[in-house]
Amino acid sequence: MTIKTPIIPTQQTFAKRNAPHKLNLQAICVFAATGFFLDQDTYWTDEVVLPPATTNKLDNQGVLLESKPWFSWYNTPRERPFQEVVDEFSELFKTIVAEQIGEQPVILPLSGGLDSRTQAIVLKELQANVQAYSYQFEQGYNETKIAEQVAKQSGFAFDAYTIPKGYLWDKIDDLVKMNQGYSDFCSPRQLAVLNQLKAYQGVFSLGHWGDVLFDDMGVAEEISLEQQVEVVIKKITKRGGLKLAQTLWQAWGLEGNFYDYFHARIKTLLAQINIPHSANARIRAFKSLYWAPRWTSVNLAVFKDAHPITLPYYDHRMCKFICEIPERYLSARQIQIAYIKQKAPKLAKLTWDLYHPCNLYNYQTYYTYKGLPGRAKHALQYRVKRFLGQTTIQRNWELQFLGKDNDHHLQQALFSKAFKTFVPSKVTQEMYHGFTSKDQVHYAHGVNMLLTLSKWNDLQNSSKV
Repeated sequence: MTIKTPIIPTQQTFAKRNAPHKLNLQAICVFAATGFFLDQDTYWTDEVVLPPATTNKLDNQGVLLESKPWFSWYNTPRERPFQEVVDEFSELFKTIVAEQIGEQPVILPLSGGLDSRTQAIVLKELQANVQAYSYQFEQGYNETKIAEQVAKQSGFAFDAYTIPKGYLWDKIDDLVKMNQGYSDFCSPRQLAVLNQLKAYQGVFSLGHWGDVLFDDMGVAEEISLEQQVEVVIKKITKRGGLKLAQTLWQAWGLEGNFYDYFHARIKTLLAQINIPHSANARIRAFKSLYWAPRWTSVNLAVFKDAHPITLPYYDHRMCKFICEIPERYLSARQIQIAYIKQKAPKLAKLTWDLYHPCNLYNYQTYYTYKGLPGRAKHALQYRVKRFLGQTTIQRNWELQFLGKDNDHHLQQALFSKAFKTFVPSKVTQEMYHGFTSKDQVHYAHGVNMLLTLSKWNDLQNSSKV
């Protein structure tokens, strides 16, 4: 059997390998640190995920025999005027979206950012039948306001949803079956409105990965490989993730220390990307090879549970297009900004949530004296809310972990008898105590990942019954 994987796969494809069947504890430690499994790693030593952009031969038992790349990320920029690049993007983007949606109705998640705004433009241009929607946290920032304005100007039907407190606990068993425990459960907010999404008709058009492809990585082009390793580690590890990983490493009695193992693996994978003269392009390729398919794509399963999905920024032609753009044009989202301003000036005048209350014409002033009134107003509103005892929810885990009812469900999962046989109780106690008594923000990721491991463990035990 031969399986060819896309440049950025939308789902993981598993295969067997000849090795003992036991837990891959080193890989699980990396998962704990970053929130995704690295490279071909899985929970098991005798199981792998087929790598992106490869042709793979498997035997009749599903054992991987051979894996050869059919595409490798590269950096061969073609010099041409910036406007020519914008025009190329416009044509390519329209072609891809038109092919992906065909004549079907489209379901469009909207935000206050750039990726979904570019999709709104091209879908309107294609005269697609679009149902747009957006959501915001209960007691959170009003994210749906800008999205509704985008939908209104584009002539799309629009629904606004609120992500309620504690929605996770009634849905977590369904989610672990969807993502198989390969991602945390707090990230896919769409789970909270899955039933509403199922009521729509058509295919999703999702803007995932546009923000990575069409931006630089914020580093100087000439930094060394060792410096690139440090940048990548900083980008992919979550706050408190290294602490959890090292704590698990020690509790499981693994040889050496976690950071040295992790550093060596990242360095090896980076060195294999043959882009020696552009640190930004190499790091972008690393994220597209390892982060996109092993984290971003995993929870696409929630969308798939409702309707088929399409992802224009995942298309192989878009990936190749990026490899041939001068790096200076990719910095600071220039291409998408120019596209929006050129195609839909009214949409460009709407607030860009990243620089609220600025828009695409004046966001450069955000950190200058001209942007000071807007920043001051935002800070004042936040302080007034705090003074009045009003909490502003900014992160999904705040909805799922804080409060008496949430804590009850959390403790049930973290301190079950079954989980103690997988993760030593002292690890769980340390993370939970840190979250409840020390620093919620620093320990939230650790608690989130332990919850993920606990529910994955439950899934394995239920399959044995």
